[in-house]
Amino acid sequence: MQHQVSLIGAPTDIGAGTRGASMGPEALRVAQLVTTLQAHGLEVQDRGNLHGPANPWQPPEDGYRHLAEVVAWNQTLHDAVYAELQLGRLPIVLGGDHCLAIGSISAVARHCREAGKKLRVIWLDAHADFNTNALTPSGNIHGMPVACLCGHGPAALTGIGGHTPAIQPSWVRQVGIRSVDAGEKRFVHAQDLEVFDMRYIDEMGMRSAMDLALAGLDADTHLHVSFDVDFLDPDIAPGVGTTVRGGPTYREAQLCMEMIADTGRMASLDVMELNPALDERNRTAEVAVDLIESLFGKSTLMRK
Repeated sequence: MQHQVSLIGAPTDIGAGTRGASMGPEALRVAQLVTTLQAHGLEVQDRGNLHGPANPWQPPEDGYRHLAEVVAWNQTLHDAVYAELQLGRLPIVLGGDHCLAIGSISAVARHCREAGKKLRVIWLDAHADFNTNALTPSGNIHGMPVACLCGHGPAALTGIGGHTPAIQPSWVRQVGIRSVDAGEKRFVHAQDLEVFDMRYIDEMGMRSAMDLALAGLDADTHLHVSFDVDFLDPDIAPGVGTTVRGGPTYREAQLCMEMIADTGRMASLDVMELNPALDERNRTAEVAVDLIESLFGKSTLMRK
């Protein structure tokens, strides 16, 4: 795993249905993210926050809310993530809402195409985020990033990394899913996305889910983790705009992160949807930092 890490703040809730995720980057910093990573021997550069259009809080047009503003934020983020990858650094995107994964992952996919590497995306989320403007009940683009990355969306978003689609559904493993809209559910099945939902985790366990999600990684694979904080059960992570009960427990989430760390392949990370306005004394940010620490090698016991 790369030991030079760059933090990129993306303070916007442009794609969300609730205000507040724009404060997420600062909450992660307040929860000691930089010093926590440095304690693991990482060389951390905080690049500060990106700048983009304000949230106009408008109703949807043609099934999309704030499309022009979402495109602007994602193009800016694409450029920032791509620049860090070109420097051989591991970018950590501090969101911001999950629509930002379009810019982040399109940059990673572009980097992999140019470097001749395979890409695996681990999508940790309560939601499949595979809506389109025809399927969405809300028009909020944070419910659409995986669909856009797979080529289903407006050209201004699907083409951000210079290649449409940016990724193939077969490169994605979704873990922790428990809230999918009816039309979206049919679309996910038609696309053959690999989904380890909470029923699978209840029946087979997190270890089995992660064994399968991480199967086949090799030295030629770039592993990108897109961590939506609503992946976690709201009992331990109340500070998100779209809580869904019945998510992974703290220990299940720790196991998930530790197994990702064990691969040594993680090369880029998104931390999305942290909403301090809905949190309790920054508790969710502290849990998120704790789990990020596990992604970089913290384990409960010393392991041989």
